[in-house]
Amino acid sequence: MIKRQFYLTGGLAAVGLGAIGVFLPLLPTVPFLILAAFCFARSSPKLEARLMNHRRYGHHLVAWRANGVINRRAKWSATIAFAISILIGLMALPVPWSLIPIGVALISLTWLWRRPEG
Repeated sequence: MIKRQFYLTGGLAAVGLGAIGVFLPLLPTVPFLILAAFCFARSSPKLEARLMNHRRYGHHLVAWRANGVINRRAKWSATIAFAISILIGLMALPVPWSLIPIGVALISLTWLWRRPEG
């Protein structure tokens, strides 16, 4: 029971962060939804099905779960969003804080572009 609640809370938090990521370029949406689907698979089949059948993000989640793939368009969208975040960080933050978006982007994009495409 406690484990189920833990996964449910984690899934809801991941959906919340993913929703924020729709508006903030540095916070990616789909990876948080992948995490939410993982959590919901262990806590709430109803929420998992709702997420997997989502008209906009469901196909990304199904592709990830089935084959561990990310399509090229999503990779380029993430790259552009990170570039915008880096520019905003460079303009709005003093050094060394302005280096944080660069570091996050380098780590995240390296991982992202090494995933198979589908």
